[in-house]
Amino acid sequence: DIQDLFSIRLQPGHAAAFASDCDLPSTHEMVRSVGMQTTYMGFLDYRKQEIRDLGINPRDCTFNPGVFVADMQEWRKQKITKQLERWMEENFRQNLYSSAIAGGVATPPMLIVFHGKFTTIDPSWNVRHLGWSPDARYPDSVLDEANLLHWNGRYKPWKYPGVHLDAWERWFIPDPTGKFSLLRPQSDS
Repeated sequence: DIQDLFSIRLQPGHAAAFASDCDLPSTHEMVRSVGMQTTYMGFLDYRKQEIRDLGINPRDCTFNPGVFVADMQEWRKQKITKQLERWMEENFRQNLYSSAIAGGVATPPMLIVFHGKFTTIDPSWNVRHLGWSPDARYPDSVLDEANLLHWNGRYKPWKYPGVHLDAWERWFIPDPTGKFSLLRPQSDS
């Protein structure tokens, strides 16, 4: 029930809560096997002085901001949006992120702004990397215990080739307007 996620209490002074990338041990081998990054080294370019000046250990565990809880009053109080925009602008000027490894530029500013300043949520709220590789599979027990499944990566269950289609179909909620329906991906052949 998403109400449980909404009800999470953030620690004082924290504007957001995330699931750590190192908090679900049963996924570590699968994540490493597809080359996903779980530390700051994979997202920030430590050859740049501005990154080194942050004092963030490159081996510190990261989080995936695909699912998070925010305290909007605290967010505004800390001017989080301005901080994120600043780091996006800095990246534009100096190319601070390891974008070839990180797969984009959305995560690094969040990692910088929230380093050491976020509440941890149960990893079952963001069981991620489901679409990262067609060869990577989570154990059924992880998927069965998940509260939220996150298909980050190229292999979406609604496209061919999809991964974990059975989980997608089991939890698919039909569109109440009837405009969209569940279709199984077809092969490109």
